[in-house]
Amino acid sequence: MTPCLVFFPHTQRQYLVLVPFLIHTETTEKICVQLNHLNESVTLKITLEYGGRNKSLIRDVLVAKTDHFQWNRPTDSPVVLLTVSVKGDTLSFWSRKTVLVQNLDNLVFVQTDKPIYKPGQEVMFRIASMDENFHPLNGKDPKRNRLFQWQNVELKVGLVQLSFPLTSEPKQGTYKVVVKKPSGSNVEQTFEVKEYVFFTIQCLLSLLPCLLLIHRYTYGKPVPGLVKVQICRPYSSPWNDCYGKESEAVCKEFNGQGCLTRVVQTSLFQLKRSGYKMNLRVEGTIVEEGTGMELNGSAFTDITRTLSKATFENLDPYYKPGIPFQGQVRPLVDGTNQPITNGTISIQVGAKKTNYTTNDQGQVQFSIDTTNFTGDSIWIKAKYKSTPYCYDRNWEFPSHHEAYFTAFYFYSPSRSYLHIESVSKTLNCEQNQAVRVHYVLNLDVIKDEKIVFHYLVCLNGAITVPHWPHLLIKKQEDSLVHMAPVAHLLVYTILPNGELLAHSADFVVENCFSNKVRLWFSDSVGLPASKTQLHLAASEGSLCAVHAVDKSVFILKPKAELSSQTVYKLLPVQNLNFYRYESWAVDDPDSTKCIHFKTIFVGGIGYYPINFSFYTGDAYKILQVIFHFSWGSSATNTIKCRELTITLFPSAYALHEPGPPGSPMFGVSQEPEKISQPVRSFFPETWLWDLYVISIPVTIPDTITEWRAGAYCMSAEAGFGLASPVALKAFQPFFLDLTMPYSVVRGEKFILKATVFTYLPRCLRVKMMLDPSPDFTASPEEKEEESHCVCANGRKTVSWMVTPRSLGEVKFTASAEALSSDQPCGNEIVEIPSEGKKDTLIKSLIVEVCVCVLAAFILGEKYPHSEPVSLKVPENVVEESARASFCVLGDILGSAIQNLHQLLRMPYGCGEQNMALFAPNIYILKYLNNTRQLTEDIKSKAIGYLVSGYQRQLNYKHSDGSYSTFGERRGEPGNAWLTAFVLRSMAQAKNHIFVEQSHISDAQAWLAVRQKENGCFQSSGTLLNNALKGGVDDEVSLSAYTTIALLEMPLPVTHSVVRNALFCLETAAESKEINVYTRALMAYAFALAGKEEKRDEMLRLLHAVAVEEDGSLHWQRPKKLGEEKEDLPSYYHRAPSAEVEMTSYVLMAYLTKRPAPSEDDLKTATQIVLWLIKQQNPTGGFSSTQDTMVALQALSLYSALTFVRSSKGVQVTLNAGENALKQFQVERDNRLLLQCQAVPKLPGDYRIEVTGEGCVFAQTTLKYNVQPCQEEVPFALEVHTVPETCTGPKANKVFNLAINVSYTGKRPVSNMAIVDVKMLSGYIPSKPSVRKLENHNLVQRTETSSSHVLIYLEKVTNATQSYTFTIEQDVPVQGLKPALVKVYDYYETDEFALAEYNAPCNAGKV
Repeated sequence: MTPCLVFFPHTQRQYLVLVPFLIHTETTEKICVQLNHLNESVTLKITLEYGGRNKSLIRDVLVAKTDHFQWNRPTDSPVVLLTVSVKGDTLSFWSRKTVLVQNLDNLVFVQTDKPIYKPGQEVMFRIASMDENFHPLNGKDPKRNRLFQWQNVELKVGLVQLSFPLTSEPKQGTYKVVVKKPSGSNVEQTFEVKEYVFFTIQCLLSLLPCLLLIHRYTYGKPVPGLVKVQICRPYSSPWNDCYGKESEAVCKEFNGQGCLTRVVQTSLFQLKRSGYKMNLRVEGTIVEEGTGMELNGSAFTDITRTLSKATFENLDPYYKPGIPFQGQVRPLVDGTNQPITNGTISIQVGAKKTNYTTNDQGQVQFSIDTTNFTGDSIWIKAKYKSTPYCYDRNWEFPSHHEAYFTAFYFYSPSRSYLHIESVSKTLNCEQNQAVRVHYVLNLDVIKDEKIVFHYLVCLNGAITVPHWPHLLIKKQEDSLVHMAPVAHLLVYTILPNGELLAHSADFVVENCFSNKVRLWFSDSVGLPASKTQLHLAASEGSLCAVHAVDKSVFILKPKAELSSQTVYKLLPVQNLNFYRYESWAVDDPDSTKCIHFKTIFVGGIGYYPINFSFYTGDAYKILQVIFHFSWGSSATNTIKCRELTITLFPSAYALHEPGPPGSPMFGVSQEPEKISQPVRSFFPETWLWDLYVISIPVTIPDTITEWRAGAYCMSAEAGFGLASPVALKAFQPFFLDLTMPYSVVRGEKFILKATVFTYLPRCLRVKMMLDPSPDFTASPEEKEEESHCVCANGRKTVSWMVTPRSLGEVKFTASAEALSSDQPCGNEIVEIPSEGKKDTLIKSLIVEVCVCVLAAFILGEKYPHSEPVSLKVPENVVEESARASFCVLGDILGSAIQNLHQLLRMPYGCGEQNMALFAPNIYILKYLNNTRQLTEDIKSKAIGYLVSGYQRQLNYKHSDGSYSTFGERRGEPGNAWLTAFVLRSMAQAKNHIFVEQSHISDAQAWLAVRQKENGCFQSSGTLLNNALKGGVDDEVSLSAYTTIALLEMPLPVTHSVVRNALFCLETAAESKEINVYTRALMAYAFALAGKEEKRDEMLRLLHAVAVEEDGSLHWQRPKKLGEEKEDLPSYYHRAPSAEVEMTSYVLMAYLTKRPAPSEDDLKTATQIVLWLIKQQNPTGGFSSTQDTMVALQALSLYSALTFVRSSKGVQVTLNAGENALKQFQVERDNRLLLQCQAVPKLPGDYRIEVTGEGCVFAQTTLKYNVQPCQEEVPFALEVHTVPETCTGPKANKVFNLAINVSYTGKRPVSNMAIVDVKMLSGYIPSKPSVRKLENHNLVQRTETSSSHVLIYLEKVTNATQSYTFTIEQDVPVQGLKPALVKVYDYYETDEFALAEYNAPCNAGKV
């Protein structure tokens, strides 16, 4: 805290104390104490009083000295007492004030790379931390939010950069990044997650006196095409339905080409009549030339009753007699807020009117002579025109808005005044500003005394610049850059009679920073994929955060960029008023008491005190904006009482006390001062996001758009700096674009359109080519020409009819090249661009077949041997669709490790299915870590899947802590099975990723509440796999499943919930009628609990019903009456999901024995493993979600127990007859490497030979397509279009698809079923119509993509369920093949039905 002291020797001693009513801890504050006419030594003492204690801050004699101290607020209350006392031999004064003390807090903001994200994208963000002077703070701050947490985040030069991924299916809406500061307060930054599409076209639609409709590409060029516009004025209450749309609004339609400017005759819309809404709405559509792409835009404009509007600005609340009252009329505007120039405004004060003329901005400056004013206020009116009175309820009433203002009298006992002339503009922080001060002094009071004016500048509530005439500010750094955002200037003096004259004014200063940061590109326009230089200029030692984002992001979410206003708003105090801060208000307990005057009589004439209003101003009100204050002298003085003597006196202006050049930023002044051709394939949304210290070379992405770049820098010396945003237009004056469908079916044809654009001022002669490929055939739609003319701002489209020949991804490479030619284009000579002479573009297409895919594999034994492999295909195989591969791994979990993201070739759209993505990562990480095989690459991938799985699973959490398959909807309760599994998995995942403890605690508490008195758990929710229900006591199986989850968390056996659950299982174990599935669960639960006798008993009973086949062992569910093994057309029949699951539980029961499983246990376990791995799919998963999760857990446990680090390797050879096709070497270092070889001939006979020592896993995958042929199927599926026949040209562009499905299988109902609708080539689903399906009771969820629609059904019964949604044509395709609709049981995937459909105008065609 710094005291500010001034002394002047004189017989009449005076003092003034100024104390900011808000002070901060851990910083230097200033208290100003002014002692005038001092003729003796005095002692200054300043103390703080709080909680019954005193703390002395300053105790000094006579001299000004700076004492620093740090003081933390001791209590929750920020209110303390500050006492200032001055004592000498004859002089003594004492003042106590209540002040607010605020703990110093750092300024923190969070910046995300974008304001809006798509599902599956990575959210990148930065944290910046500064002090209140915008200098970096390097500390460790934890960051926390709902999905992720980083502990002990270390900042470098006040900055840190973090990121996290979004799942592919996050809950859409607003998210928060929350940063917890050392003070305990939080800083939040929001961002939005939603599905969105970037249009290369931007629609700008506005209503001026004429209609302006502009469609532009994001790189700024206009879009050619047909424009349709409708402009309407809606009725205020369209209640009549008899006339349809006609009764809603009065409308006008018109068409045009490209950018449209049209004068609209407003008489049609009856703008002056009532009965309509007071706005005009416009909707515009453009169909892009060449591609047929359609884009919509809309806008509206209000219809105003206001003809003109006048407003005052920068008016002082008080007038002071003798000092001109100056003000300004804010731009006089019309009803559209456009300034009215050369308009006459009348300024009226009382009965006096003065006319002024508005300038070219519609403004008026005026001045009022106040010399003869004596009233308690003056009333000011600004008037442009009178409002005509023409009211009629059928017509709108026009008006001219006038401005009114009341200025109150400013009281001074001596009628002496100070006034700081305001500055209406925002001050430039790079320049000094002279300030004019007016004063009027009563000569009878000042007599021959020297009057000294003093000033203070306060920033953010604190005194920063105390100044007296004999003290000069000499530091160049004291410039306006340190005065933002608002500088509060106080000018004052004390008259010889002890009266305080004061005035203050606020000056708005440009928000700028000491660290001058500049950012610029070498060129404002660059070719896609070309090199450019991004330049940075900042103070030495700065660390700069740079970003560059596609402009389209800010079209979707404007006003989301970091600005200087954003940073300055972080300041806890920007301006203070009348002892109020946040929710605190401080009273001034010892204000100077006023003297009440009485009426006096002189010579028989009575003199009465003037009756001043409550709003009258005085020096007290001036100072109480920021300061507590006390002043006094040996003469009696008053603040609020009035002196009767009225003296007329001249006024003087502008006392000037100059300083050295560049010193004071506020003075009292006499007068105011005046390439090569790359292929484009990189199209990001965020281009640059990194921390730099120097300028960096960058490569422009391939997107033709405008990039918006920004940067801010932090320096320990210069602090924070923000660069103005810059733009780089990635643009080729001539470039190519391809229009094609997302996918087609083999045999279909489509038109591939290549369009070349040019924005050069002269014509080009362009050669357009489509590179040949064995994967497709292409023939020109028109007569092929060697080159084409493309003139200024024009385009040319060339089309090929394409027939794909290969399956899978097919790449198309097209190019356009500007040729040097003497052949003119019309009468114009062609030119060649200086750069960008050729543009090459590659796009991919998926070629499919309209049939299903089946697969199988075999296992190579663990010991050296030779084994034949015969690969056969059925007779009805689709020609050329068969393909096979042979793969070798050194680990039975190798396939799963390689395919953690796609263990199932099924959708993951519910809470149970999501766990199939989540849980296996835990088992894999544990296994690889225990066997010391975990690499950073695998760890990073697995943790990434854990993070996304955790994030997605929270979508299915209920408010009571439970989880269900589709989340909290329609009042459905949580699912006890799923909640138990999520509880176990999240508790185990906490070792690898951040998991909020409340999610674990909530789920555990929800399960505990459902534990009954006998220790069993009450069932809740629906188990969608009803294969586990038949003959199963749900209560016992659920209790065993929940007990397993609690023990694996792990909770101790002594935990009350676990102890009671085991009692339930021990009681149930005494029953002889226990289902195989339940017994398998109980065996594993007893094994985890260490109850060996119970475990052994369960395993003995299970072994008695085991099925042994070819040296393997497994368990199967009891066969129901009439249920037989189906003869499905697959290479190898995989077991049902329920049998894989129960067999896996038995395997884990054998392996979970303390201290270790016996030799017999391991021998039995190996037999079980031999059967399990034959049930795996090619990616390492199984047939459904539950069996995949449990089986992988069991296999990881077996692999860890049997893992051996062999020093020798295994050699595997794939032979075709006598020829060796491929030789594989499996060693310790590559045992997790998936080595594969395509099989050249199908059908065919092959042989596998294995030599060496070690364990090897060999897998053959055969895939082929068959025509859908069904005889007896468990579902009845019927699909048709609406309309069913070709009723017109529009029928092929938009139609509805109707689906009818019912269950005809051997069970009462199906499990959860999926209806998978494949889109026709060139067609896309209407997402709103698909989402409406979720209103059906049995529809739990829908998903849409470019080529599929998935409908999740809770179950399918024998009652027919009907669903309809809309399909739209995106790109025309010829020879359209039918598309498949498939319904299948999610847990019994062998149960399915197929149906076909085609577009109405293609129905029946092949």
